[in-house]
Amino acid sequence: MNIGQAARASGVTAKMIRYYESIGLITPADRTDSNYRVYGTDDVHTLRFIKRARTLGFSMDETAVLLGLWQDKSRASADVKAIATNHIAELERKIVELQEMADTLKHLAHCCSGDDRPNCPILTQLADGEVPV
Repeated sequence: MNIGQAARASGVTAKMIRYYESIGLITPADRTDSNYRVYGTDDVHTLRFIKRARTLGFSMDETAVLLGLWQDKSRASADVKAIATNHIAELERKIVELQEMADTLKHLAHCCSGDDRPNCPILTQLADGEVPV
């Protein structure tokens, strides 16, 4: 299949497929005599794996490691679990940070009268550099 067909089958855009090839995440596709890329079902399966890892928020580096572990049939599942566990901890840290940001913005929005006057505690807090939590 060509790159467009592989993109549709995997859910990964053709642009991202070319990018993954350029950074070495996937092996370059075979080429036809007219230099078009040719992909097989294994390539599509690999692209789906990458898409799912990226959807779960794994970085490109983590995705590369996971892809290598997936392709290594002698891998230890403990290695995979360690990556997943570290990623979970990072996601939970980000969730806390996002919740703190939302709480702060709710407080600032509550303090703002939202009328026609120029006085705005949201802008005041942003300008002062001290945003209460």
